Amino acid sequence: MEAIHPDSDASLFHEMLIGPPETWPLSAGSEPRRVELSNNDCVTDCCGGVFVTIERSGGLVVWTWENTHDIRVPLPPDSHFDADQYDAELDRFVADHSWEEPVDTAARLLARELVARDWYQRWNCLLPEWGLGISVDDRGEPPHLTMRFRVEDSYGATSFRRYSMAVTGDEPVEEQVRRFAERIDGSDPRSAARPC
Repeated sequence: MEAIHPDSDASLFHEMLIGPPETWPLSAGSEPRRVELSNNDCVTDCCGGVFVTIERSGGLVVWTWENTHDIRVPLPPDSHFDADQYDAELDRFVADHSWEEPVDTAARLLARELVARDWYQRWNCLLPEWGLGISVDDRGEPPHLTMRFRVEDSYGATSFRRYSMAVTGDEPVEEQVRRFAERIDGSDPRSAARPC
């Protein structure tokens, strides 16, 4: 990426891979998907970035490159991957949790729990544009995760709300996530969650 977009910031984060496979940014479905890979630590519409359009075509997955930051920088030719190998590698990457800290594990387990409970649909909450809305902050003591979502009032206006959960080393992460999921699952997020 450095050769295509020097001094850029990555646009993909591990939080984007904690939901179901169809929400993963690099998954290859029947419809082409344009994915931002890097930006200039700015709004991409302003300062540009590097993108790939990912498309499944028969037995291949094709990446078509685009640089909206500096069109003078040569782009690689389209990248072609065997579709079965591509899917297997993406599955392997997502299944590797060896790098996770407890707060990362909590984010992954919470995303899975919310999908299993059908929480978003049951409470008529909307996902943020960037995925399941679960982010990790491991700089604090203790580290915590934040779940962001949108709610719609009876007039059709939407607002962002959030729940936060500290992840401690005092008990198993699974138990902490279970209690957190039960807490948010049992109350109306329009009144129980905090505004963003």
